[in-house]
Amino acid sequence: METDPTRRRLLAASALAAAGLVLDDAFAEPLAPTPQCHDGDAPTVRQTEGPYFKPSSPQRADLVERNSNARLVELSGRVLTRSCRPLPQALIDLWHADERGEYDNGGFRYRGHLFTDDDGVFRFRTILPALYTGRTRHYHVKVQAPQQRVLTTQLYFPDEPMNRRDGLFRRELVMRMAEAGDALAARFDFVLDMR
Repeated sequence: METDPTRRRLLAASALAAAGLVLDDAFAEPLAPTPQCHDGDAPTVRQTEGPYFKPSSPQRADLVERNSNARLVELSGRVLTRSCRPLPQALIDLWHADERGEYDNGGFRYRGHLFTDDDGVFRFRTILPALYTGRTRHYHVKVQAPQQRVLTTQLYFPDEPMNRRDGLFRRELVMRMAEAGDALAARFDFVLDMR
C-alpha cells in the first residue's frame, strides 16, 4: 500500500516525536530533546559577569550585525522555576565577543535583551563568537524574573578544545547544539532559584 507524501511526513514527524526529537521549524533540523524538568531541580549555576558588561542594552532579539561573515546561531530556551513553572516576562540580557574575539565597549554590537513569552520561552539570533586569549567560546547572560534577584552566568559550547583549559568553564552550563544548515541551533533552559 503506497501512502501519499503528506501522510509520509505525518508518520515521520510522529516517529521523531516518539523518539523524543523536536523539529525546529526555523532550521528544519532535529534537535536533541530538552531534559525533563523535575520538581526541585538545582538552579542554574552563577558565574562572574566579567569585565565587559554594559547596562542599558537595546531591547532586541536579533543581534546579527550587517556585513558579519560569522556563523549564525539561534539561541533559544526557557526560563523556569525549580518546580518547573515557566516564568513569563523574565528579562534575558545577552552579550558576547564578535567574530574577532573583541567586545564592543563603546556601543552595543552583540548586546541586547528581551523578555520571555507567556511560556517562559526566549529566542535570540546572533553569531558564533570568536575565541580570545585565555577564554573558551562563550556567551554572557543575565536573567531576572520580575522583582527577583538577577542570575548572572555564562553559556558554553560543547566539544570546544579550549573548554579543558578555561578555568571558568562549567559542564552544567554547556548548551545543547544542533547543526542547522549553515547555522547552529543552541538551546539552554535557565532554572531560577524560585519555587
